[in-house]
Amino acid sequence: MNTKNKESQFLFCPGPVNVDEAVKSAVNNEIGHREPEFSTLLGSINSKILRLFGENPERSSYQPVVVTGSGTAANETVFSSAVGSRTILILSNGEFGERLIEISRLHNPNTMVLQQPWGERLDLAQLEAYLKKNPVDILALVHHETSTGMLNPIKKIGALAKKYKKTYIVDAVSSAGAEKINIADCNISFLTTSASKAIGSLPGVSIVVGKKDEFEKLKGIPPRTIYLNLYKFYKFAKENVQTPNTPAVQSFFALEQALINMLKRSDAHYKHVEYMATFCRSGLKKLGLEFMLEEKDMCSVLTNVRAPEYLDVGALKQELKKRNIVIYDGKGVLKNKVFQVSIIGNLDRKDIAIFLKNLKEILEAFRKRA
Repeated sequence: MNTKNKESQFLFCPGPVNVDEAVKSAVNNEIGHREPEFSTLLGSINSKILRLFGENPERSSYQPVVVTGSGTAANETVFSSAVGSRTILILSNGEFGERLIEISRLHNPNTMVLQQPWGERLDLAQLEAYLKKNPVDILALVHHETSTGMLNPIKKIGALAKKYKKTYIVDAVSSAGAEKINIADCNISFLTTSASKAIGSLPGVSIVVGKKDEFEKLKGIPPRTIYLNLYKFYKFAKENVQTPNTPAVQSFFALEQALINMLKRSDAHYKHVEYMATFCRSGLKKLGLEFMLEEKDMCSVLTNVRAPEYLDVGALKQELKKRNIVIYDGKGVLKNKVFQVSIIGNLDRKDIAIFLKNLKEILEAFRKRA
């Protein structure tokens, strides 16, 4: 990302992200959404989504659906459609786990919760003990808890879901495209994600990938919404390679291009994401900064940095914004205690070096004033 117009910013925040020129250019396509050309586009997108999650599109037991809306729309589509009268247990250790709880309680009377403090690891022994003693049909959690940077162990929890025969829902809104996820190996029933985070596309499009047999079970569950009816999305995708409502067509073209960009790099993409995280975190440590979590617990795309005593995070944000750089403050209980540095999207080593140079100058100025 070496050129910027005066309105553009370096987005070191966890979405939306800077996108490359091919993704930007893709939105110039215009087609009718009920024309064969759109079905061809959606079929191509669906095939690439399956490949992203380790599936062979020709013989996969999974089906993607694409929803016009943010990652929260994808989550509400699943939680309003897939539970019905069954009991769901949500694991939470941060703000976005709490958001799943909020969504589920709105739609599902039988919502149970196992909650850890923000930034603490989920307790698998506690989970298994709960599953042994309590009637639970569905298990759900956030993979990458963006509020803290914690990466939760979806494969280990998926093994428990398989052992106790539970439907398993994973919010991978900010991890898909950054962390390699094999959806079948993790025993995931439904996975949600967003185009506008680590996949590297534009805001406004989200994705649900589900087991076909789990989608079929939705047929008997009365819908709780009209627009976010997951079974209807599945039926349209399966029977007509279509969406039930008018989609954000231009953003679908952008998503297609972003998936092309990722898949052509294959494993090199994930190695690059990890390398960029290491480079950025190394630079932050050289500035004397500390992280909220141990690095082994973090996702590759986000670092929650502890704010030194002399630093006001709001003032730091303002100073960086003057230099065309955007970071986020900590959320909830972490407000003004940490600041978030994210390196997803079209950022390269040169951009990170620019960020670190500006951050160093600003921190030195604050330190002198303290």
